[in-house]
Amino acid sequence: MRKSWLLCVLMGSLAWGQAPAQSSTAPAEPNSASAPGAAAKAPAPAAEVPESAVVLTIKGVCPPSAKAAAASKSAASKTTAKKPADCETTLTRAQFEKIANALSPNVTPQLKHQLATVLPRFMAMSDAAKEKGLDKTPHFEEMMKIVRMQVLTQELQKSVQEQADKITPEQVNSYYKEHPEQYEQFSLDRLFIPRFKQQEPEKDDAKTLTDDQRKAKEAADKAKQQEGEQEMTKLADSLRAKAAAGTDFAELQKEAYTAAGQNVEKPVVNLPKVRRTGLPPAHATVFDLKVGDVSQVISDNGGHYVYKIVSKDELPLDQALQTEIHNKLRSERMKELMDKYTNSFQAVPNEAYFGPAEGPEGMMRGPHLPPHPMRQNPNAAAPPAQSPQPDQD
Repeated sequence: MRKSWLLCVLMGSLAWGQAPAQSSTAPAEPNSASAPGAAAKAPAPAAEVPESAVVLTIKGVCPPSAKAAAASKSAASKTTAKKPADCETTLTRAQFEKIANALSPNVTPQLKHQLATVLPRFMAMSDAAKEKGLDKTPHFEEMMKIVRMQVLTQELQKSVQEQADKITPEQVNSYYKEHPEQYEQFSLDRLFIPRFKQQEPEKDDAKTLTDDQRKAKEAADKAKQQEGEQEMTKLADSLRAKAAAGTDFAELQKEAYTAAGQNVEKPVVNLPKVRRTGLPPAHATVFDLKVGDVSQVISDNGGHYVYKIVSKDELPLDQALQTEIHNKLRSERMKELMDKYTNSFQAVPNEAYFGPAEGPEGMMRGPHLPPHPMRQNPNAAAPPAQSPQPDQD
């Protein structure tokens, strides 16, 4: 799971203030010369540190109790109040991990080190901002409203995820029994007939043709291509008839490549482990055939295909398949639960201010708040699906 956006904001907002030089209060590095063997000694695991033990000391930052006591003193006693430089805030392991767990569900050693570096500066600068009254400005109030909504949205999504993840083994087993076709595994022989014949390379003297000669040549090439396409279409029907009669698919594949002007010595025609999602939707009718049956010719932009069902078996409900079904059910439930919230409202923008609205009927549906500038967009465009290409050696 990726790092919480709160921590990303925390790191990014303070990165500009990181000085190259180390602070005078930073812990000193162990001296290997004065302490032989210190570098080889591994640090004690966090589990060996008691929860009540102090794991981080921040000098120059007053704890909340000291701040409250200083604020309650009268004007006459202000000269005796503790100055920030004299203050010291300590965090126990329990307190530190409570903060870390709020930022990320997976508290790694790297995260702990990052937080221990950033948190003191964050606390000191936020106290300084309060002293300047920056927490009382209208801008701060508006920012807090947005941050509060973002955090609440994140908490709602987390709650929905936890609810969606409650898939029982009985539900997995029931889905497996109710959808046996999804867990069938096929061994297929596939014959591929290219749609076009391979064109001969153009001669060098073609560059010296006149415009009329070039147009005539282009028309002739186009007619030749169309003629070759028709020949390959007829060949596909012929090879399909031979396949249905029992001719070996490897032999037929060689014939198809030779007719297309391609030289493939050992074409691979067998697909040993294919499920219903393993072929393009237009080819899915193949899976309705019986073992030994040969499909009709299936044509698309890539060429012509003929399939034969070699064998069919059912995948056992092992751990891998249980995990697959669990994830599928969780995704479906997650979408169902989230749809209740994302479809519970509609926004009607004033086009005079916003311009033409996106979506049907001028409605803007779903959350449209822009992401925080420090947060990267997790949605990446997936490459378009392609038709299966023949395996070649």
